[in-house]
Amino acid sequence: MTSNEEVTTILVVDDEENIAALVRMVLEAAKYHVIEVHSGEAAIEAADQHPIDLVVLDIMLGGVDGFAVAEKIRGRGHNMPVLFLSARDEVNDKVRGLALGDDYLTKPFAVDELVARVSALLRRSGKVERHSLVVGNLELNEDNFSVTREGVVISLTPTEFKLLRLLMSNVGKVVSRDQIIAAVWDIDVDGRANVDTYISYLRKKIDGDFAHQMVTTVRGFGYTLTPEQ
Repeated sequence: MTSNEEVTTILVVDDEENIAALVRMVLEAAKYHVIEVHSGEAAIEAADQHPIDLVVLDIMLGGVDGFAVAEKIRGRGHNMPVLFLSARDEVNDKVRGLALGDDYLTKPFAVDELVARVSALLRRSGKVERHSLVVGNLELNEDNFSVTREGVVISLTPTEFKLLRLLMSNVGKVVSRDQIIAAVWDIDVDGRANVDTYISYLRKKIDGDFAHQMVTTVRGFGYTLTPEQ
């Protein structure tokens, strides 16, 4: 299973469930614990009930919109950073968002930029982050972008590294090709990226001559990472 020195919890709020799920998966792949909700009311409730370190907040929500959510959260004494993530790109929306929150990112967005902005906000807020994932005898360290298995150093390309991080963050879960494309490449990628090819590259490097093969294909569904029992 994965291990973390300290859990960083991010609340993701978006009424488009596919977008919320994508953001959750991307942030989980970047080693964060994510609570996903789909309404302003649920966001306010979650902020009251859980120790939230950062909120990724859509503006155009049904019922209570994102601006009102930020105001209510602040009014209840919660001071975690708020990153607005919205399709609204008018200057007045950005100005209002930056007045109520801490950063503003427009849709469509690059997943690497989202993770970078989240990390920057957490650093500014004084949150200490854990930068490694461990699954069985496999360890991924983001401080120096190194990967080892049984102490053997494994050299990965940036894309292979992101793909492995995604699988390690979802141990025991099947990750579909579409989810891999969206999380590893870009939210707007057209699906032509050769996921199977990169899985093959990763499998050769991670599994190699080891007796237990960790990178597993679940035919018709996707891929999963299985630690040695």
